[in-house]
Amino acid sequence: MWPLIVGVTVGLAAAMTVAWLIERRTSNAGWVDVVWSFALGAAGVVYAMWPLHQGMPTDRQFLVAALIAVWSLRLGTHIARRTARAAEDSRYAQFRREWGDAFQRRMFWFLQIQAAVASSLAVSILVAARNPRPLSGYDLVPVAVLVVALAGEAIADRQLRAFRADPANRSRICDRGLWGWSRHPNYFFEWLGWLAYPLLAIDLLGNYPWGWLAFSAPAFMYWLLLHVSGVPPLEQQMLRSRGEAFREYQARVSVFLPLPPARPS
Repeated sequence: MWPLIVGVTVGLAAAMTVAWLIERRTSNAGWVDVVWSFALGAAGVVYAMWPLHQGMPTDRQFLVAALIAVWSLRLGTHIARRTARAAEDSRYAQFRREWGDAFQRRMFWFLQIQAAVASSLAVSILVAARNPRPLSGYDLVPVAVLVVALAGEAIADRQLRAFRADPANRSRICDRGLWGWSRHPNYFFEWLGWLAYPLLAIDLLGNYPWGWLAFSAPAFMYWLLLHVSGVPPLEQQMLRSRGEAFREYQARVSVFLPLPPARPS
């Protein structure tokens, strides 16, 4: 198993090196998120389908591979379309301003950290695919969780895209639909999708203790989105560009978990 893990980890590092070269050529760092999404999906499929013993992969391996492949294709395609028609993501644009002449050097190592993050997340996929328990009706639950997560994220993306397409909303903050219940519904549903793998991995009878390791992915993703690379830089950018209007939005709408909005005081 260790040669497989080392090979996938090296492959992810190589993929993010390619992402860095693409960023240098295009001067648009948004493409690195496209590469990251597809690379993590490919790593997950390799982890899921690689036979533990000689012979055909199990039904569980096929199921886990299908789930991570669908997630990767949806997210990667969405980001690619957005990157192709819009200016560089505000987070990366801010990095360019802050890092100055050191941007390319620091960006390279930043992307290698992203490769390490992808490697850590992929371990949950590996663990879920290796659960020896045969598939049963219970496994419809994690499938439903991922379907809801993908649908919720797609709806949130579509609502935001429609809001921004209206010239009347140029300087306004989107608080319609899911964005009226969570300031970052796309991040919430992204996190929710990673709960599917612990549900596939855990054996409550105790026959597969490694399954509990799959909880590392949603825990890690929650920390990243809420405290590192998701919410903090985006909200800082919104405060700089929208000021008091965004502070009012912060006071009224939940940061992550979709909840009914508070009434304005």
